[in-house]
Amino acid sequence: MTDINSEDVKRLRDATGAGWMDCKRALQEADGDFDRATVLLREQHKADAKKLSSRSAGEGIVDAYLHAPDPNLPAKVGVLVELNCATDFVAKTERFRDLARRVAQQIAATQPAYVSREDVPGDVIEKEKEIYRKQAEGKPANVVDKIVEGKLEKFYELMCLVDQPYIRDDSKKVGELLDEASAELKEPVKVRRFAYFKVGAE
Repeated sequence: MTDINSEDVKRLRDATGAGWMDCKRALQEADGDFDRATVLLREQHKADAKKLSSRSAGEGIVDAYLHAPDPNLPAKVGVLVELNCATDFVAKTERFRDLARRVAQQIAATQPAYVSREDVPGDVIEKEKEIYRKQAEGKPANVVDKIVEGKLEKFYELMCLVDQPYIRDDSKKVGELLDEASAELKEPVKVRRFAYFKVGAE
């Protein structure tokens, strides 16, 4: 078994937010390979979050973020986000409040329209598919289907918060950020809803 030193564990912990022992186990399982250990931790976070997803997430906080590009002028963009968990104990933690702020900043920067792809109305999806099919006219049917599927995935990445690449680390999605928090806090962590405001916008 590869010897794992504390510096390697700390580096992985800083990169993933996972617990010390989880990072050590992942590095041992990956024979010291940092990238593979990162993948193993993300897979574990997803599995842990899935187990926790059946628990009720009726507690949480509403966080407000105001974005002012010029500190000498009033804010032009504002976001309200409701982040849920299972207990008020977790809702009061600095880790949870920091996550809510990061999610609000993500929304301010990327302006998603939906929390997840499950929230996208069926008629919106069909309209997008129709546009993509027209763009792919003249190609074989099986190719058209692949093109439509690929463009729809890009649509989800652009418009659905949990499918978006995280603005501070585009190697992970916002959904993975929530999974990491769920695994660390041992509770389901979910974005329930959000509102985006921009001065002068409809």
